[in-house]
Amino acid sequence: MGPRLHVEEGKLDVSGAVFALDEGPSRHVQVLRMQPGEGLRVFDGQGAEWQAEVTEMGRKVVQVRVLHRIQHDRELPVRVTLAVGMTANDRMDTLVEKATELGVHAIQPLLCTRSVLRLDGERAAKKVAHWQSVAVAASEQCGRAVVPRLLPVAPSLAWLQQAAQANTLDGSWHARGVLSLHDAAPVGRWLEGLLGGRGMRPDLVDAQASAREAENWCFFSGPEGGLTPEEEDLALSCGWQAVSLGRRVLRADTAPLAVLSVIAAALEA
Repeated sequence: MGPRLHVEEGKLDVSGAVFALDEGPSRHVQVLRMQPGEGLRVFDGQGAEWQAEVTEMGRKVVQVRVLHRIQHDRELPVRVTLAVGMTANDRMDTLVEKATELGVHAIQPLLCTRSVLRLDGERAAKKVAHWQSVAVAASEQCGRAVVPRLLPVAPSLAWLQQAAQANTLDGSWHARGVLSLHDAAPVGRWLEGLLGGRGMRPDLVDAQASAREAENWCFFSGPEGGLTPEEEDLALSCGWQAVSLGRRVLRADTAPLAVLSVIAAALEA
C-alpha cells in the first residue's frame, strides 16, 4: 500500500494522470527512500483517495502516476463541529490531532473571555494555518480521506450570536450542545434525546450516504477556567442544550475529545 499523502484538490481526477508532489510530500517520499514503481496512496482531503506509484525521483520533486480510485468511508455518520475556547501552549495542537483521529468534521477556535491564548489578526491566521497542517498530518496517519477544516478564530460572544442567526435562517445545525456545570443533562442522555430513544436512525448510519446528506452537529466548550456565565447564558438562550461530562473536572483540551469519543462510539456501534 505504501504511505498515505495529502495532495492538492483537483489533481486526483483521472486514472493515468502523472503529476509532481509538492515539496513537503516529495520530501516524505525521499526520506522513505522510495523507488520508481513503488506504491503509495494519495488523497485530496475532500474524500477522494487513489492508489498511485512513484514514476520519477527528482532532487526536489517526486513524480507520481495515479492508478485507480480507492473506495472506503471512514467518516462519522454525522458531521461534528467542535467549537472550543483556544487552549494555551501546545495543547491546541494535541486537541486538533486527536479530534481528527476521532472523526471531527470542523474545529472552530474561539477567543473566550477566560482564554489564556489571545490571538487576532496575522498571528491568528498563522496559528490556524499551523493547526490545519496538524489536521492534514493526522489525516494521513489515521486513514481519513477527508481533512477537517480549521475555521478562522472568532470572539465567542459574536460567534454565538452569528451562529444563532444562521441556524434560525437555514437550520444548519441539527444538534447543539454546550458543556455546562449547571442543570445539565449527562452526555449519554443528551445523545439519547437526539436519537429519539429509538436507537440509530438508518439515514445516519447508511455507509453510502454522502457528506452533504449527513446531519450537522456542534459542541461548544470553553478554555481553561471554563465559560463565563454570560457566554453560557447566551448559548442557552440561543437554543444550545446544556451537557455534562460527569463528576470529574476535565481539562479544556480533554472535554471536547471526550464528547467526540462518546458520539463516535454511539453512532458507530
